[in-house]
Amino acid sequence: MPLIDHVTIEVRSGKGGDGHISFLHDKNTEFGGPDGGNGGRGGSVYLRATRNINNLFKYRHSFTAIAMDGEDGHKKNMYGKNADDIYIDVPVGTVAYLQEGHRLVADLKKEGDCVMVAKGGRGGRGNACFKSSRHRVPRIGENGHPGEVKRLVLELKSVADAGLIGFPSVGKSTFLNVVSRANVQAADYWFTTKEPNLGVVALDDGRSFVLADMPGLIEGAHEGKGLGLEFLRHIERCRVLIHFVSMSGERDPYEDWKIINEELKGYGANLEGRPQIVVATKMDEERAEERKAKFDKAIGFESMPLSALTQQGVNALLLKAKDLIDITPDFPLKGETEVTGVKVYDAHLDAGLRSSEFEIVSEGARAWRIVGDNVVRTYRLINVSTDQGIQKLVKYLDKLGVEKELEKMGAKNGDTVYLDDFAFEYFD
Repeated sequence: MPLIDHVTIEVRSGKGGDGHISFLHDKNTEFGGPDGGNGGRGGSVYLRATRNINNLFKYRHSFTAIAMDGEDGHKKNMYGKNADDIYIDVPVGTVAYLQEGHRLVADLKKEGDCVMVAKGGRGGRGNACFKSSRHRVPRIGENGHPGEVKRLVLELKSVADAGLIGFPSVGKSTFLNVVSRANVQAADYWFTTKEPNLGVVALDDGRSFVLADMPGLIEGAHEGKGLGLEFLRHIERCRVLIHFVSMSGERDPYEDWKIINEELKGYGANLEGRPQIVVATKMDEERAEERKAKFDKAIGFESMPLSALTQQGVNALLLKAKDLIDITPDFPLKGETEVTGVKVYDAHLDAGLRSSEFEIVSEGARAWRIVGDNVVRTYRLINVSTDQGIQKLVKYLDKLGVEKELEKMGAKNGDTVYLDDFAFEYFD
């Protein structure tokens, strides 16, 4: 099964059930009154992290998750049934963004992490809720709140403590095989590794950490060249970077070191600011010591020597990596502004993007439309199938000042005014 680590899905939460309008008819009750029950809550949609799957393969083809609507209320003050929630299982390490604006919604980096990404609509109130000492016979109910529709981009970012980076064929896969049981393919040609490979490294002192072998970088990777962004996305979670530079003599070590660091910087997630262990690999090659000395002088500090063939420097590197991991905190992902423990995101990320309360726009000769997120949302909650419902809507529009705004815009008697799917005539 190929690694699918980037998909787009659609989630739709359910609408709340409508409130019921009814009156009690019972020979044993002297005065029947309103007894319409409330509607049930619509189903919500959640993302849930699990280790039972390791990629996003099942969501690769236009996946849509649709939660059911809540049940309408009933007479005798009976509430409608709440709809069941939907849970979408994703691999541990999955990050979700809103497709529009690429705003971070959820970071699921631990087994069992669960985040609501589309909230079900609240059920509407039945007419029993509107009874008061001044209004004993309410003939009005409330429609259920609408659900949410969102397009989400899911990205899988490998969960590893340390990541092996460097040009292709510098010995990353071979090293991972030596220090763990990953058993990944290793060969003497570029891009042998086409997807991240994880291995658990156990140290002699009983400690352990997760090490990731990342696909090789080349110049221009942050622009998508080679395996490009497919690689850089997975390295975001690594707290420590182990930078392999080959001393085989086939390439200039110093130039390779500079290019890789430029690619980290170009990606834009502050990858260049992470703790980095520079390792001179393939020290078993002829004249490797000479090249390493020249390389260390160029970078201004001493790199760690390593030979996976003779296992020179393996234990020293693992101990240093683990010590560095233990004192290094988690870093924010690209688009995140702070580092926290358990991430809980508000599913209503667009709540602060609402327009003003309302606006009047012309729709041609003697026609006007009331627009605005808030006014349309409130209208949809009002049941306009009854006279009292119409009165409630009119009272709400008057309170907003719609009539004054229509007059200012030049509306004449008999003009048609539209609000969502509702139309009425204007009279001053």
